[in-house]
Amino acid sequence: MADNVKENHTVVLFGDSTTAPRGELKIYENYLRENIPDKKFINAGVPGDTTELARERFEKDVLSYNPDIVVIQFGINDSAVDVWKDPPETQPRVNIDRYRSNLQFFIDELKNRGIDVVIMSPNKCCWTDELKKLYGKWPYDIDDDDGFNVNLVKYVKVVREIARDNKIPFVDIYAEYENYANQKGKRIEDLLLDGMHPNEKGHKLVAQCLMKIIE
Repeated sequence: MADNVKENHTVVLFGDSTTAPRGELKIYENYLRENIPDKKFINAGVPGDTTELARERFEKDVLSYNPDIVVIQFGINDSAVDVWKDPPETQPRVNIDRYRSNLQFFIDELKNRGIDVVIMSPNKCCWTDELKKLYGKWPYDIDDDDGFNVNLVKYVKVVREIARDNKIPFVDIYAEYENYANQKGKRIEDLLLDGMHPNEKGHKLVAQCLMKIIE
């Protein structure tokens, strides 16, 4: 993990449904507010968002707040292949090269404005019966416990490379979820609501990782 970013005040959390408010669920934003009360947190998470869609709202939802720190987390929707459609899609919603360039665009724009950037990998997912019904076709593999992540893991690799190449603080949530599940008596399902979105325990883990950087 990279060195802590400088002490600042306004933090924008820029992402998809794993960032966005979800009813009464206590999400990582809530934990950050509780534990770092001297900073203002703005939730700029939008359900279903990809990096491509996020580019369209970047000015309004991020830059307009003149933030000191922006936390970026995308990937689950970008990497998704909508095999549930008729006819089924065969390619991800956002191809991996465009995903890389979109993330780099966000980073460049923020750094050019003197804004600190923290990037997170998407969280690991797991099969549920409902997800098997929707995504139980190639390139996914329902016979493999990790078969819902076959495409996502490639996008996680891109985030790791971007964090390294740009020398920015990085939280590898995918690895953190894997590390949790590798403990005796623990499962990846313990951290997820529906195989894809973090539950309260999953959000708390994310917050604990972020606090080490933002505090």
